[in-house]
Amino acid sequence: MDGESTAPTRAQASRRYDQSRAWLARLPAQARIILGFFLVAAVLMALHTASTGKDSSLHLTLQHGFRSADLSLWVDGDLAYSGKLRGSTKKKFGLIPGSAYGRLSEIVPVSSGTHRIRVQVKAEDGSTQQDSLTGNFVPNSERELSVSARPNGLSLAWQATNASGQQSGSGWFARYAGALCLTIGGSIITAITGFALRELPAHLRARENAEPKVQSTAAGH
Repeated sequence: MDGESTAPTRAQASRRYDQSRAWLARLPAQARIILGFFLVAAVLMALHTASTGKDSSLHLTLQHGFRSADLSLWVDGDLAYSGKLRGSTKKKFGLIPGSAYGRLSEIVPVSSGTHRIRVQVKAEDGSTQQDSLTGNFVPNSERELSVSARPNGLSLAWQATNASGQQSGSGWFARYAGALCLTIGGSIITAITGFALRELPAHLRARENAEPKVQSTAAGH
C-alpha cells in the first residue's frame, strides 16, 4: 500500500528533476555560472543569519511554592517559553502537611543585545503574579535569571556570570564565521550585479541584431 501511494510522488519528482535539468541545459554558460554564484551567496547569507540570529541564551532557574501553576516568559513582548509548574508537598513530622515546593531549569535562546524579560505565574485558583526586568546579553554568552515564585509574591534577579569566559571557543568561531559568511556573500552579490549590468546590454543588442537576420532569411524562403 505504501509503495503504491508513493509511486506517483516519485514519478512526479522524477519528471520535475528532468524538466529542471533540461531547463538548465538550455541556459547559456554565463547564465548557469551566475545562477551558481547566486546559490552560493544565498547559502552564505543563510549561514550568517543562522549564526547571528539567537546567538545568546537565557538560563531560567525557578523555585516555586505551588502544587500546580502555569509559567510564561516573554522577551520584548514575544512569548519565548511557556510550561507547567509542578510541586510536591512534604509533611512535617510525617503528619502535618507542609507547603508545596518545586524547581524548574530551562534554557531559552535569545539574540544578543538589551531585552525586557517578563515572567508570569498563574496559580490553580486563577491568581496571577508577574514581574519584569531588563538585561543585556553579550553575543555567544549565557545569563542566568533566578526567579522565586510564591503564593505571596514573585521576584526576579540576575545571577553573576563570567561572560568573558563563555565567549571563547565555539562562540568565538561562530561570531567570526558569521562575519566571514556575510562578507563573502556580499562580495559575490556585488560581483554578480556588476557582471549583469555589464553583460546584459550586450546580450540584448545581440538578440536585437539576430532578429532581423532571422526575419530576412524567412522572407527569402
